[in-house]
Amino acid sequence: MKQILKQENIVQIIYLIRAEKVILDFDLALLYGVENRVLKQSVRRNLSRFPSDFLFQLNKIEWNELITNCDNLKKYKFSPATPFAFTEQGVAMLSSILRSSKAIKVNIEIMRAFISLRRLIDTNKEFASKLKEIEHRIFKHDEQIATVFEILKELMTPPEPERNRIGF
Repeated sequence: MKQILKQENIVQIIYLIRAEKVILDFDLALLYGVENRVLKQSVRRNLSRFPSDFLFQLNKIEWNELITNCDNLKKYKFSPATPFAFTEQGVAMLSSILRSSKAIKVNIEIMRAFISLRRLIDTNKEFASKLKEIEHRIFKHDEQIATVFEILKELMTPPEPERNRIGF
């Protein structure tokens, strides 16, 4: 159980679907130590607790694309039903349905994984912003250097000699 609860392992089962970071029902069932059908049954009994921004079911196209892109999901390829996808808020709501002490501990670790993922994304945004700023500065310097080279070329070209006119 300790191996499963490492944040790195939890972060690996968070997928980006419909622009949402989600965990699929079978991964949650594994973490909580319950059968997937029991987890789904509990959710269906309490469906009013899960609005569409907490929980949604993948359609066949999304499911096939996810299986194609993620090697670790090949074993679920022939599953008859598409999985539920729980957002961070959905996982939090799930803890109110699954009330065992194990579910509480697992839920805390999942929330920490979502938080660490959010921090990582924020760090990358800051890095991208700073990189763009540096790129802008370099571009300005490139323009200034190009201007300096143009002036140097003008200074280095010898002036055309004056010619004496012949004739009128």
